Amino acid sequence: MTGDPASSLPAERTLVLVVDDEPALLETMRLWLEEEFEVAVAGSAAAAEKLMAARRFAVVVCDHMLPGEAGLDFLVRMRERYPETRRILLTGYINPELFSRSYVVGELSACLLKPVNHAELAVAVRAAAQR
Repeated sequence: MTGDPASSLPAERTLVLVVDDEPALLETMRLWLEEEFEVAVAGSAAAAEKLMAARRFAVVVCDHMLPGEAGLDFLVRMRERYPETRRILLTGYINPELFSRSYVVGELSACLLKPVNHAELAVAVRAAAQR
């Protein structure tokens, strides 16, 4: 047998963290993204922060309305601590000011409107991971 032994190893999958306090939606997004990415989930900003301290995520996808802390505030803090991690905000509120402010303040890769679909989420995560 010839060739590089490392070439037979599976490619390392991009590590993605999804944060949402709605368990059913969190599980759905995890299942969608697991097809292509390694996915961890958290039901709160506090839980997500602990995960981010332990592992280096390429992308974090975070709901805006979380118990205890707004998702945008969490993403801004994570931008300061982990600038290499790309950030995507999910929101159920159609507010043009929130969208434009979020991109600037959080240096977001994307801001998606809930309910998000499988294809839209995968495209946003893929694009963020490639930056």
